Amino acid sequence: MVTVMATGTFDLLHMGHIFFLKEARKLGDRLIVVVATDATVRNLKHEPVTPQDIRLSLIKELRVVDEAYIGAEDDMYAIVQRIHPDIIALGFDQIHNEADITAELKKRGLTAKVVRLPRYEGDSDLNGTRRIIQKVIAAHEFQQKMKEIEGHAAHRRR
Repeated sequence: MVTVMATGTFDLLHMGHIFFLKEARKLGDRLIVVVATDATVRNLKHEPVTPQDIRLSLIKELRVVDEAYIGAEDDMYAIVQRIHPDIIALGFDQIHNEADITAELKKRGLTAKVVRLPRYEGDSDLNGTRRIIQKVIAAHEFQQKMKEIEGHAAHRRR
């Protein structure tokens, strides 16, 4: 049985995440997902929109996922040592370097193969967390502008 481990923040779950997890699952028989802690998300990306416990619960609900855990803040390899995956799947945009991970695994006596997965090329403009956030901000700004315009129009009618 080939165990694949995939990691990520999974903040504002979107089709890019689903694609990543489906592609990771194709590499083996069992998919274990490690969800980044809130502190890790803050350090690497942004203030998390969704708390880690909710992100973990969402990932656990996906059919493609067999098991899911919250990662460690101080040593990202601790959970790798606990799971002992055969393959570690990296998303196309994850900052981790395959050679560095492989070297650290070897140093710790782990033999997992590190695989970089392809980019999701779907037709949605909502296939990235930052894109979703930008779209929400734009919608909010538009609503604020409309309130301002409507407020001026109502004031002129009086």
